[in-house]
Amino acid sequence: MSTIETFLLAMLLILSVPYLIWRLGNTDYYAPLVVVQILTGIVLGPGLLGAAFPEYYQLVFNTEVTNILSGIGSWAVMVFVWLAGLELDLQEAWQHRRESSITAGLAFSVPLLAGCIAAALMLWHSNEWMGSAAQDWQFIVGIGMACSVTALPILVLLMEKLSILRTPLGQRVLRYASLDDLVVWGVLAMILMDWHRLGRQATFIVVFIAATIIARRAFPRMPERDRWYAGLIWLSACGLFADWAGLHYMVGAFLSGAVLDHRWFKQESMDQLRHFLLLVLMPVFFLNTGLRTHWNMDGATVLVAAALLLAACVGGKLWGVQLAGKILRWPAQDARIIGWLLQTKALIMIIFANILLDRDIISHSSFTALLLMAIASTMLTIPMVAPRLIEHRQYS
Repeated sequence: MSTIETFLLAMLLILSVPYLIWRLGNTDYYAPLVVVQILTGIVLGPGLLGAAFPEYYQLVFNTEVTNILSGIGSWAVMVFVWLAGLELDLQEAWQHRRESSITAGLAFSVPLLAGCIAAALMLWHSNEWMGSAAQDWQFIVGIGMACSVTALPILVLLMEKLSILRTPLGQRVLRYASLDDLVVWGVLAMILMDWHRLGRQATFIVVFIAATIIARRAFPRMPERDRWYAGLIWLSACGLFADWAGLHYMVGAFLSGAVLDHRWFKQESMDQLRHFLLLVLMPVFFLNTGLRTHWNMDGATVLVAAALLLAACVGGKLWGVQLAGKILRWPAQDARIIGWLLQTKALIMIIFANILLDRDIISHSSFTALLLMAIASTMLTIPMVAPRLIEHRQYS
């Protein structure tokens, strides 16, 4: 088969298999399509079906095809992360700064601490969990950060399904998740600091600040159609420059959106672009992520590590939000609903895990454990929130 034929065969699998499982299995309540796409990638990957049928794996997912898929997936997720940064509403968070800072701070710091403890236990068990380029603190904080993440874009999709996105409760959750996202990307940038490239990184900060001032003056003067095109140019430049500086191009992608004002772009257009990406391009990233899983360590050990990380992220997030609720005197039901909504991890945490793997801070075994944890925590969201929302509406 030619390369293009093999690529189209891979695309046929990427688009059809997860969709058929999701639609025919009616899995949406427990497993949204994005989760099914990731799970399909794990099954089709080298650790499972690839190990059972190596000839199939080498035929369909050869080096040329996986390089093409990786390029498509990288660009898709860069645009998606840019949108996530663009949708941050820091002005709204500032207007409710006491409530937002207390809730977001505890919702971030408690699972971070729990995740760091879990990472230390993994490291105590074996150094094979850590990547060869990492220091102990980078691995521990990186895993802890992964336990703190809330996937803002997926959270938006789930709240749309629950019909609470535009309600006061939904807007509160978006504020908390936005602040958490901002802090998490800052922690990630700290983890990725390369002291051998400190000069480049200082240059990046200075030039980025100057370029941001120019961009913020130029964008409001453009027609909206031109803003979208200029935004993609700005995204590409920031991603390239951040990667050159020793940070990851995804850090540049997020920053490029975060410094722009979402009010310069129509909300309807942002929603359409997000849904377009999820339909056309993101399936490639999700399945390609699953293809990166390996079971180099004993499979049972990886599952135990995933369970440990799940307990840390779920318990830490719920405990942190419950503590915030007591300080702010919320109804107990509010804290439980918000805690489970902020638990949504798929996509952004998976992006972080890919970054940590690319920078050799975590091993493939840790990556697999984190991926399983992200899938499980996201699958828990709707089943745990939906019945509580019914009770919440009854008492409101």
